[in-house]
Amino acid sequence: MPTKTSNNCSYLIPDWEIPPQVHAVMTLRQGGNSLNPYASLNPATHVDDDIDTVMENRRLIRENLQLPTEPIWLNQTHSATVVQADKVKSLPNADASFTEKSNIICTVLTADCLPLLLCSENGGKIAAIHAGWRGLLAGIIGKTLQKMQTNVLSVWLGAAIGQCCFEVGTEVRTAFINKHPSFEKAFIKTNTQKYHMDIYQLARIDLALNDINNIYGGNFCTVCDAQRFYSYRRDQQTGRMATLIWKD
Repeated sequence: MPTKTSNNCSYLIPDWEIPPQVHAVMTLRQGGNSLNPYASLNPATHVDDDIDTVMENRRLIRENLQLPTEPIWLNQTHSATVVQADKVKSLPNADASFTEKSNIICTVLTADCLPLLLCSENGGKIAAIHAGWRGLLAGIIGKTLQKMQTNVLSVWLGAAIGQCCFEVGTEVRTAFINKHPSFEKAFIKTNTQKYHMDIYQLARIDLALNDINNIYGGNFCTVCDAQRFYSYRRDQQTGRMATLIWKD
């Protein structure tokens, strides 16, 4: 996975098949101004970090990535709500956004939940999804595809908690299996009455059920890699990574 560093700020550059006019990136935690426990490139305003410092971190991200406009931020609530990014007027309660307009930056914030980026066949429509297990269970992927109303060329799975660190109870596994039997493949039983859940596999299964198989990424664990990634499960009070997609 290519990593870009600009003025000490580091980013993951998705390695996926998309038209050249589409751009995508995921910020890492290095190179910003926030102090512990948010050190250091935290762009999230809802985690009790100093707001002026967060705004400076957002400015650094815009400057270093040469973004054409301010990203479209969401008030994420683990829902299946999707908004059209170019029609957003304030901070919407939503967990995904899409657009067909140029220079509109669809953005999600995560620290263990799964960020997904979607790009249509000709790059005409793009989307960003924040998918925790509740959002996946609620159908956030399918709802986003319905809103986009286009054939999706590629999907990139950004950094999220790995199966090695994601333990859930029987009720979570049962809820997914009740939704579709295929989801059973994403769970491995532990020595207790718990299961290790693979959020990447859940997303891949859901995408396949929606006839999408051109999927990239999904090889990270935010909990294990404390140097690059924020992790709520590991640290509780911490910052967030931003995952962004836009087109010329």
